[in-house]
Order: sequence, then C-alpha cells, then structure tokens
Amino acid sequence: MPDAPAQRVAVVGASAGLGRCIGMGLAKTGFRVAFLARRRDRLADAAAEAGNGAKAVACDVTDADACKRAVAEIVEDFGGLDAIVYATGMGALAPLTEMTAEQWGNLFATNVTGASLITAAAAPHLAASAGSAVYLSSLSASYTPPWPFLGAYAVSKAALDKLVEAWRVEHPNIGFTRLAVGDCFGGPGDSQTEFNKSWDPRALENAIRFWMDNGYMQGGLVDADHLVDVVRSVLVCGNSSFIPYLTLAPRPSGAVAELRQW
Repeated sequence: MPDAPAQRVAVVGASAGLGRCIGMGLAKTGFRVAFLARRRDRLADAAAEAGNGAKAVACDVTDADACKRAVAEIVEDFGGLDAIVYATGMGALAPLTEMTAEQWGNLFATNVTGASLITAAAAPHLAASAGSAVYLSSLSASYTPPWPFLGAYAVSKAALDKLVEAWRVEHPNIGFTRLAVGDCFGGPGDSQTEFNKSWDPRALENAIRFWMDNGYMQGGLVDADHLVDVVRSVLVCGNSSFIPYLTLAPRPSGAVAELRQW
C-alpha cells in the first residue's frame, strides 16, 4: 500500500513564537508546511530550516486581499490545502480604563478579524479536502477570570472562541478546533514568544509582581513540544472525525522567576 501523501498545512503567525514552533514541529514529522506572517525574511529562514518542501508566504491577515493571494499561492504550489493553524495573537498590557480605540482596533484586527479573513480565503480548499482548522486561544477566554491588565486580550480571545463556533455552524464539512493554551514561552531563538515584545518593561515588571502576589501566576508553563504534539494529533484525526475543543493547561510550579523573561 503506498504511503499517504503529506498533509498540506498553512501555519499563520509562523515567523516567531508558538507559530514557528508548530510549523517546525509539523514539518519535521512529515507535514508540508507553509509559514505565513508579515516578515518575509524571517519566514524564509524558518522555511529553509524546516525543510521538507516548506514554503514562506508573506501575508498580512488584516488585509482580505493579502489573505486570498497567500492562500492561492499555497494551493498553486502544494496542489491543495488540508489544514490551517492560526497561531497569530497580540496582547495589550493596560487597564481597561486606559485602552485606546486604536489599541482595541489593533487587538481585534489581529486576534479576531484576521482569523476570519484567512479562514474565508482557505475555506473552499479545506472543504474540498475535508480539512481542519485549528485556532490557538487562551485559558483566560473561557476557563479562568481575565488577568488584570490583560482584560482586553481575554475579551478578544473570547470573541475568537465564538468566531470558531460560528464558522463551524456554517461549514460543518470542515473540522474546526479551538485550542485553549496556558502560558507558554515557545522554543529557543526565534521560536520564543514575542507576545510581549512591544510592552513597556517597567509596566510588565509591575504587572508580573501583581500577578504573582495575587495568585494569577503560579509558575507553570506549557511545554512547546507538547503543544506541537497536540496540534499534530488534531490534524491527523482524519476526515471521519474531529476535535472541536481542547485545553492545554500547565501544572503549577514554584519556579516563577523565569517568567520575568516575558
């Protein structure tokens, strides 16, 4: 019996952080991976390192035309598309009273609207292959109270969760999975999370102290390799079943000092 063809997966937000970890992990276990994000140079480096026919595709998910062009390029090169993994996410560190309209707009454009635009571009191809779509969400969206100063982020992720449900209702022939993930730094080098890259270091230090003192931060971290394994398991379910909801939570740990690397 001939080997099954490699699954063709587009990982969105794959130039750094968890997206890069997932893209690398999938490529190294036989998947044909397209790395999508805005920074073409870093995407090219990631695709070259991943090997296995990986492809770098520049895409701004807040631009519908850019999403359509990116998906068309992947489909032309790969001959189709079996899955997307939406790992893109941004956060704003601020009390709700200080969140500006611009911050709210940027947050939703990336965490919610972008997810829908790239899904809309990919949906016909995923339907044709009885494919899958996985979206990285947060424990604070549904399972725990929002952390102080990250309330806007939790709100956007809760909206993403409902968006995934809405897509599932309208397109039952695609396996939509919402994967809620706890704190995870990603991997070494460019695979380390850049979630907090634009935050003011002093404000972050104060926030970490508050989170630790009030029991929000208990030091546990999700292992990036475990996250990759979970995503891989979702994608290999086959076209007869799918996993609608998953939660990956860290075990509490006393080692909180390293969290200041955020």
